[in-house]
Amino acid sequence: MENSIIFPNLHITLDNVEKGFHIGSFFIAFYGVVIALGMLVGVSFILKEAKRVGFDEDKFLDICIITIVCGVIGARVYYVIFAWEYYKDNIGSIFNIRQGGLAIYGGVLAGIAAIVIISKIRHLKTLKVLDVAIMGVIIGQIFGRWGNFFNRECFGQYTDGFFAMLLPYENLLYTGGHGSVITQEMTEHLVKMNGISYISVHPTFLYEMLWNLALLIFLLCTRKNKKFDGQIIFTYLVVYGAGRFWIEGLRVDQLKLWGTNLAVSQVLAAILVVLGAGLYFYNWKKAKVNGQV
Repeated sequence: MENSIIFPNLHITLDNVEKGFHIGSFFIAFYGVVIALGMLVGVSFILKEAKRVGFDEDKFLDICIITIVCGVIGARVYYVIFAWEYYKDNIGSIFNIRQGGLAIYGGVLAGIAAIVIISKIRHLKTLKVLDVAIMGVIIGQIFGRWGNFFNRECFGQYTDGFFAMLLPYENLLYTGGHGSVITQEMTEHLVKMNGISYISVHPTFLYEMLWNLALLIFLLCTRKNKKFDGQIIFTYLVVYGAGRFWIEGLRVDQLKLWGTNLAVSQVLAAILVVLGAGLYFYNWKKAKVNGQV
């Protein structure tokens, strides 16, 4: 029961949810496994989609590899920058990503920047490349959120609502990863079962996973009717950004802008929603003038 994760109102109890497994003396975290699996599935989809729209698969594989490397670095740098109060006294921990600490927005922004640069160098249509690549990114995000599940991280505030998730209180304190984000409200509403105390929280990893899944299904159903290059990436910026803005407001482990109480991801989500909407309508209007719409 100490490693259980329970969804009482859904009548789901997951016993002995471990954070990873051992091969000999080497510990492999499920966090890394699901991220690697997400990358594999995402790249496989991207290559098929690239072929469908007329790109060379081998050349696109090069783009994927470079973008993944840049994305992982960007995700880690973003997280470290806005969690510097911790890392400035734990420099060695900067390079240990097996226990988490990848910020998806940092990865997305670094990946987009890498694609823009590569597209310019190889004389490819940047927006067309981004339209293909971003759906693979969404697939990676869907898998990646399950890494947060195994790590018992990125959960939200106290709730006893329909999707409430129970996490063992003492186990979280013992592992040291989340003691600072266990709020007074959570401790005031501890749930005791079989002698074990649980906090009851929003499973924000699940909310974001489902939001991304719905977005992916929508894009898969509409991509063949795309009217202009950039339509998919701009839709992603608006829809994902809107969902992330809401979900980030529920989380208790928000990265803050230095010297403020503003959540970095909420600020960035709002900016990207406005930017994505503006670019969408600008390019839609241009396509209409050209008779594409």
